Amino acid sequence: MTGTHLSSNHPPLLPTTEEDAVNHLRLLRSRRVGVATYRRLLAEHGSAADALKALPDVAKAAGVTDYAVCPEGVVMAELKAGKSAGARLLLEGAPDYPNALQDVGNAPPILWALGDTELLQKPMIALVGARNASSLGTRMAKRLGEDLTKAGFAVVSGLARGIDAAAHHGALAGGTVAVMAGGVDVIYPAENTQLAHDIAKRGLRLAEMPMGLQPQARHFPARNRIISALSRAVVVVEAAAKSGSLITARNALDQGRDVMAVPGHPFDARAWGSNMLIRDGADLVRNAQDVIDAVTPVIARPPEPDVQTPAKDTRSLRDIAALHSEILSRLGTAPIAEDQLLRDIKARATDVAPILVDLELAGKIARQSGGLLARVE
Repeated sequence: MTGTHLSSNHPPLLPTTEEDAVNHLRLLRSRRVGVATYRRLLAEHGSAADALKALPDVAKAAGVTDYAVCPEGVVMAELKAGKSAGARLLLEGAPDYPNALQDVGNAPPILWALGDTELLQKPMIALVGARNASSLGTRMAKRLGEDLTKAGFAVVSGLARGIDAAAHHGALAGGTVAVMAGGVDVIYPAENTQLAHDIAKRGLRLAEMPMGLQPQARHFPARNRIISALSRAVVVVEAAAKSGSLITARNALDQGRDVMAVPGHPFDARAWGSNMLIRDGADLVRNAQDVIDAVTPVIARPPEPDVQTPAKDTRSLRDIAALHSEILSRLGTAPIAEDQLLRDIKARATDVAPILVDLELAGKIARQSGGLLARVE
């Protein structure tokens, strides 16, 4: 189940100095500047510094008086907090920015990363689902996470309780990416604190929000679009009829990603959403191999060995009947070797073999040990 692919038309951003990076961050953190406005300002003014200078006039023209851009001190404090947490700033257009996000129009221009950013170079699969997941659902998510990473994929999820946490646990040894709704240094929910620490050591945590920001309800849909954008496919393990996982699935379709789902029992409300996805065309997932087969391009098979095709049997029914009679006349109750029979009647093995089968099935000859043939009286 694949949606329409949407391409971004925004120019690449290549901040070359620390001052330039600060200006980009100030622009994005300024009041009422979202992703679309940020990109429009850069396109119109050519640089973050010039966009910052023009922003008050742009706001005034829009009817906003006394507008002030984000103070430099606020951004410097954020950078200091990031450094203290051991996080890195990933700016769009830089070599370490995720390639998977380059073709998504509403991708975050700036990300905070805590952990192993090399995982962003791997092909990724998102595993998402219900927070109040069933025992079978969590087992399935954990197994999928483990098996997909063994196959060379990184597993992306949202560090929520339930399916997300199980997927991260399963993929921890092989590579997992947690996309967070708040700051990359703010762990939510608290019950996943140890898991979040383990991911920072062995995987990767990502967030587009400022350092230290507590997640709010409106941040989670924004977080979900990053999960789907990073991934070649989104696999929904369990989801209610109205859930954040279905938002992630819709994002995936809009971004041209595949959507797959694990089926659940029709009586279990936790599976209604995932079953609806399958009804509407999502690929059904039984195991990791189903996911791998769906996202891995078909590899051209090597040419088959040059084997001679047996010549078509053009003999007439009269010739075949004559061969039947000759074989029976040559055989007696005393068994003889099949090779000897072929020499006696001066026939090819390919011509005689099907006739021997017919005679055997008809009960007129019998095969004995050692490749011997005898006529049945």
